[in-house]
Amino acid sequence: MNQPLAYIHPEAKIGANVVVEPFAYISKNVEIGEGTWIGPNTTILDNVKIGKNCKIFPGAVIGAIPQDLKFKGEESFVEIGDNTTIRECVTVNRGTAARVKTIVGNNCLLMAYVHVAHDSIVGNNVILGNGTQLAGEVEIDDFAILSAHVLVHQFVRIGSHVMVSGGALVRKDIPPYVKAGKEPLCYVGLNTIGLRRRGFNPEQVAEIHEIFRTIYQKGLNVSQGIEWIENNIPSNPDRDYIVNFIKGSKRGIIRSGLKTGSSVAEEDD
Repeated sequence: MNQPLAYIHPEAKIGANVVVEPFAYISKNVEIGEGTWIGPNTTILDNVKIGKNCKIFPGAVIGAIPQDLKFKGEESFVEIGDNTTIRECVTVNRGTAARVKTIVGNNCLLMAYVHVAHDSIVGNNVILGNGTQLAGEVEIDDFAILSAHVLVHQFVRIGSHVMVSGGALVRKDIPPYVKAGKEPLCYVGLNTIGLRRRGFNPEQVAEIHEIFRTIYQKGLNVSQGIEWIENNIPSNPDRDYIVNFIKGSKRGIIRSGLKTGSSVAEEDD
């Protein structure tokens, strides 16, 4: 149902059962999947693809040009997956020549006033709390949760199943499966509650725990820790993801907030 008070460009492709509320603006080269709700006073600009069964709330602006002085008007895009909710006043900017696309995955929740800058890649099942701001070319892997008012530096990567505390300043990469808190931001334990909720068995959790004890609590530097892990823990998807994430980090990973050799309980808090 398209309201007569909304503007929809003739070239926009609107799927079945899409609802466009009054005063929404939908520009050319926009594609909206079936079952999506476009709230009043939303703005969807050029070169945006939105998936099925999404909800875009009032005041959101999707597809504005990048806030990047290197942008020279090149053609670039925003892609948003299925079943994603974008709350009030969220902004998602188009890409630049660096990556061409800004991507938000499936089943995500972007709470009010979130900003996703140019060329960022947000995975599936990610939650970004109110007021969280991503700079350009940030990567967030699946199932990560960033609490309210988190600020993420350009080029940072955040691993899957990470939990970041509210108000954090994220200047370094955050390895998968961990909790990050304090100031400056650091490793404060394993996100065991999140892992259990998502079906990780006790053996998996114990092995991941041992990997991060090695990285952060045995008095080794990162290279030594990685070497020990590769020599002592058999290859498997979780181990390899952590190892490859850390090896591939260009900004370096966050430091430990726990004492070397500490036996502090990292399980629940």
